[in-house]
Parts: sequence; structure tokens; C-alpha cells
Amino acid sequence: MDLQKQTEPRAAEPPVAESRVAELRASDADRDRIADILRDALAEGRLTAEEHAERVEGVLAAKTVGGLEVFIRDLPAAHHRAAPAYAAAPSRPTAGAIPADPDENVVAVFSSAVRKGRWRAGRRIHAYAIFGSVEIDLSEALFEYQQVVVKALSVFGNVEVRVPENVSLRGTGGGVLGNFEVDTLDAADPDAPVVYLDGWAVLGNIEGKPKRGRLVADILDRVQHKVDKSLRKHLDR
Repeated sequence: MDLQKQTEPRAAEPPVAESRVAELRASDADRDRIADILRDALAEGRLTAEEHAERVEGVLAAKTVGGLEVFIRDLPAAHHRAAPAYAAAPSRPTAGAIPADPDENVVAVFSSAVRKGRWRAGRRIHAYAIFGSVEIDLSEALFEYQQVVVKALSVFGNVEVRVPENVSLRGTGGGVLGNFEVDTLDAADPDAPVVYLDGWAVLGNIEGKPKRGRLVADILDRVQHKVDKSLRKHLDR
């Protein structure tokens, strides 16, 4: 038995939080931040014009935060910057927060159904696409609740869910000879809405993705909380 080998320290593993951040989808703001660092490095003479152009091209093609970090790993600015603030949302809704019955049903049978624009998103939305197509666009919706569940079933059909860039998005489901794909998002604001897309695609397709350039500007439950708090103070006088 080689005691020396047993006592050798193991290589340090990256913290769990850092590894999760590296897997997050990169935003336009993330790409702009990396591009600024590369531009400064070019001006300082740390990169040649060819190296700068090659790295900028890679930044534009990168899909995750970790993929962006590769292009500045050997630059001093990468080691003197604050890490982006991300708040990881829970993988499942809070127990008892979501009712068993849907607030709204969106059904398409040999047809198409669309829910978009300025509308109030309930806590539970059911989507059924049977030889049809359902589109649920939450990019301009009013979020009265912080947690929203979209339950989807696709049979020879298609269900698309679009969310704003500054909410959290989680997905649980699968496909039977079909496709279930959800782009996981984590909002920087811990009070931002969380959308949970649950579903099964049977010879069909279910997708959940952010709609680029769309941001939640107001969350009604925050406003209601402030109003209730103000009323309580008034009544306690």
C-alpha cells in the first residue's frame, strides 16, 4: 500500500455555485461585458488584432456563461471582476403554492391556439395540443404570482412556451418518440417569477425558451404586498 499516494491532496473542485453559473445561458449583457474586456486588452497590446477578432467571433457564438469565460481566462481583467449575481430558483414549486385545478386551459385539437399579449398569468395553466399547435407567450404577461406552472401535453402536436429573459425557467418532462426541450434560466432577482414547464410529448414537441429582448417590468403580487402593508399600518393607527 502506497501511503504517500493516499495522503496526496486532491485537486480542488470548483464550488457548486460557480459550476451552476457556468452552465447558465449567456445573455446579451454577458456578451457585451466580455467584449468590453477584449476591447481593453486589444488597446493595452495584450491581444493582436487577429486574436481579438477571433475571440470576438467566439463570444458571439458562445451559448453559456462558462463558454464566454474561456475567451478572457488568460487576461488580468478576468481575475479582478465581481462575479455576476445569479439567484438559483428552486427546482420544484413550493408545496401548496400551486392549485390542483388549472386557472386556464389552452386547447388545440386539429387546430391552433395562441395566448399572448398583455394578459394575467394564473398559477397553473394547462396546454393540450392534439394534432395541433399551442403557443403560450408570457413575455408581456402580468405575473400576479411568483410561481407559475405550465402543464403541457402534446400528441402529434406542438407546444411552445416563451418567457421574458429576467424570469427563472425550469422544466420537468420527457418525450415518447417526441421532443421535450427547456432552456433553463436563473433570474438575478430572487423575487422574480419562476415558470415551471412540465409535460410529455408523444410523437410531438414541447419547447420552453426565453424571448430575447423581453423583460418583466412589473409583478403585481409585489404591488399587492405593498398595498396590504400600507393598509395594515393605516389600520393599526
